[in-house]
Amino acid sequence: MRSNRDRAVAAAVELLGTEGLRSLTHARVDERAGLPKGSTSNHFRTRAALLDGVLGWMLESELPEVDSASRGPVTVEELVESLVGVYEFMTGPNRTVTTARMVLLMEAAHDPALREALSRGRATMEAALLPSLVRLGAPDPQLALDAVAACFEGLFLHDLGRHALVEPRPVLDLVVRAALGR
Repeated sequence: MRSNRDRAVAAAVELLGTEGLRSLTHARVDERAGLPKGSTSNHFRTRAALLDGVLGWMLESELPEVDSASRGPVTVEELVESLVGVYEFMTGPNRTVTTARMVLLMEAAHDPALREALSRGRATMEAALLPSLVRLGAPDPQLALDAVAACFEGLFLHDLGRHALVEPRPVLDLVVRAALGR
C-alpha cells in the first residue's frame, strides 16, 4: 500500500497533467488522493516543497525507462529505436506525467527555484544518455545531448500542447545522425 505522501505526490502529478498549474493546491491534492484534509500540507508545508516532491517523483519514475533505453545501443539505428521507445512511453502510458513536466517547464520561466530543480532532473536524465553518444562517437557529446533533449522537448510541445502528431522516428533519426556527425 502506498503511503499518504506517495498518494499526495501522485495526485499532484495527475492534477498538473490533467488540469494545469492552477489546479495545484494542497486541498485539491488531498481531495484527488482521497486523503483527510491537511494531509498534503503535513508532508509538503509549502507549494514549493510540493513541486519539489513532484519533480523528485517524476525523476524516480522515469529514470529507469531512460536508463534502460540508453544502456544497450551500439548503432545509430539502435539508439534511434531506443529514443523512439522512450518517446512513445513518455507520450503514451506516461502522458500525464510528461504533460505535468511541460506545465512545470513553462512555469520555471518565472520561478528560479523550480528552474533549478528541473535542471537537476534534466542533468540526471542526460547523464543516462551521454555514454551512448560517446560510445557512438559524437564529436561533441554535450552538443549532441543538447540537440536530442531539445528535439524531445519540441516534439512534446507539438504533441501535448498542440495535439499535432509528429512521427518521432524520422525527426529523431535526423537529429541523432546530425548530432553524431553522420
